[in-house]
This record gives sequence, C-alpha cells and structure tokens, in this order.
Amino acid sequence: MRVVMTGQIGMDKKHYLEAVEQLAGERGAPIEMFNVGDMMYAEAPDVRKGRILDLPLSRLHTLRRAAFKDIISETRPVDEHPNILINTHATFRWRHGLFSAYDFDQMKQASPNMLICLMDNIEVVHHRMHKEHDIDATLKDCMVWREEEILATELLAQALGCHNEFYILSRGRHKETIETCVRLVTRPDLKRVYPSFPMTHVVGMPDVLAEIEEFRRRLAEHFICFDPADVDEKLLLDRALEARESKEEWLDVTPHQFGGRSDGEPIRVSVQEVLDIAGDIDGQIYMRDFKLIDQSDMIVSLIPELPGGGPGLSSGVERELHHAWEHTKEVYVVWKPKRSPSPFITETATQIFASVDEALEYFAAKGMFPEVNLFGH
Repeated sequence: MRVVMTGQIGMDKKHYLEAVEQLAGERGAPIEMFNVGDMMYAEAPDVRKGRILDLPLSRLHTLRRAAFKDIISETRPVDEHPNILINTHATFRWRHGLFSAYDFDQMKQASPNMLICLMDNIEVVHHRMHKEHDIDATLKDCMVWREEEILATELLAQALGCHNEFYILSRGRHKETIETCVRLVTRPDLKRVYPSFPMTHVVGMPDVLAEIEEFRRRLAEHFICFDPADVDEKLLLDRALEARESKEEWLDVTPHQFGGRSDGEPIRVSVQEVLDIAGDIDGQIYMRDFKLIDQSDMIVSLIPELPGGGPGLSSGVERELHHAWEHTKEVYVVWKPKRSPSPFITETATQIFASVDEALEYFAAKGMFPEVNLFGH
C-alpha cells in the first residue's frame, strides 16, 4: 500500500510510526517512512525546532513542495516500493488561521491508494500540543481542528479516487493500534471488524468489563479491529459533570482508562473546558462510530448479561447494529443473557451466537482467519 497518514498536531505521529515501521519490518513486510515535517526542517536549517509553522505561508509552501518532490522521486518506480507511508497533515489551524497542508498536484503524483487520519483522546492531544509548542489552544480548538483534519483527509481521498480506502484510526491503546496500523497497510486479506459493546453504563461493573476486555482481545487476534473504546472522551465528560457538582475546577485524567486500563501519566484538565466541548464530544462520537462501522466489513457485538440477568444492550449498541444492517454490513451478535433477544436483534443479525467461542469457531469455518502474527507471537 502507498499510504498518506494525516492527523492534527499533538498526535506524536512520528514516534508512533517508528513503532509501526519496526513491527512491519519484523513481519517481513517493510514500510518506507517519509516524515514531511522532518524533511521540511532539513530544507530549512535556519528554522528552530517547533517554530516552522510560524514562517510566512509562502516559505512554508516552498519547503513543503521541496519535501514532496523528494518523496515522489525516491518512490519511483512504484512497483519497486510496495509499502510506503507519508506522514503529513491535511490542515493546519495556527496563527495564520486555517490553511491546507498539501498541494493536490503533488499528492496525485505520489499515487497513494490509502489515506488514514490518526486521532487520539482530545485531552492527550491538547497536552502534547502545549508541551511541544508555544501556542494558546483550548480543548474546543483541538476538537474543531480534529473535525477539519478528518474531513479534509476524506475529501482528499475522494478526489484521488480512493474513497473506499479512507480510514479513521484511533491511536488509543498504543500497542494494539500499532498492530492495527501494520495490518491495515500490509494485510489487505484480513477482515475489518467493528467490535460493538456497551461502554458508559457498565463502567462500575468489573466482571462485565473484564468480559468485554476479553472479547475485544480475542477479536483483535484475528482481524483488523476499529475499536470505539480506543477513544473514550465520554468518560472524560462524565467525570467533568461530576466534578462540577462538587465544585472542582480541575481533573487529573489518566489516558485510556476504559476497562480499568491506564496508559500514561495523569494529565491535568480544566473542568470548564471539558464542559465547553460537551456537545462536540457527543456529536463526534456519533459521527466517528458510524464512520468506523462504514469502513469495516462487519460488526461483531457482545451483549453481556448484567447483574440481575438483564441484557447489557445500550441504545448506542442498538443504533450501531441498525446502522450496520442498513449499510449492508455483516452483523454478528454474541448474546449472553438467558432472556431471548427481541426481534429488533434477531431480524437484523446475520448470525447470533451464545458465546465468543461459538462465534470464533463460525468465523474460522467460514475461512475468515488467514494466518496472523499478533504482537510478534
């Protein structure tokens, strides 16, 4: 695959992609990496690190064109460079305002056949951005920029004629999503799956969370999984609402806490800034999860049994299943409660299973498990 990966500033894409490059090499499918930002700095040794976006737009444009000219030259002929990945941006929202980060004529010459927009929890992006750059940006600014980056990347994919190979990828749980990225670029034979499960209303149920975590892990052993829990801003909003009631002004947030996981050091976040983006969080979850389903081949949903015997069937999961069915995806449901599912489940499911084991046996029998090497094992 010839891939262009975008994403707003604050993603730390370079270090993430170094891990992707290393893992792909270990798998015998090396990926050639081109970091446009580094190449622009190499063209401008007089510019201090972290300050290149402060240059006049005319010079930025010249430096970027020089970098892309080198990439185009170094990746010819195309058949001798099967896997390349260009690390760049689609847009910049900086002191110059909002402006494009690419030239379409050069993007066309680079001949990408896949575009990926990388994203992460917004409080983590905000923290990295302020750690690395001297700029005053709010959580709201970061949310707006993320929407612009996704939309600009999707429009670029459409203009290049590869709209069916546009993906949103959450950086999320670092090790797992590196695996996802490597597979997406080097293993087009693998099925792309959206794992669906209840989230917010099971947070206080450790046994159910453990069951969901195991479900996610086992699907990830065999498929390319676009996991909605890799970005968990709804939990951030819930905590901010609780903090407002107790008159707290700040939250200490440990990134990616869904299911009891904690990756990274705590980040201090303004409660008011989180409350200011409440509508953005809900709106982007709604948009993003449907896009993750659209870019998948199938949805596999776990409906756990809650304490008391009821089904862990949230409105979000129901809506995801309905959306997948309406968009002609394969819909598989693992139904754990003793109570039978309603016709709204049975009539819109390709197949219903009583356990994850049963589902995996079915997928194996259907030939959905090409040989996969997860995390080097």
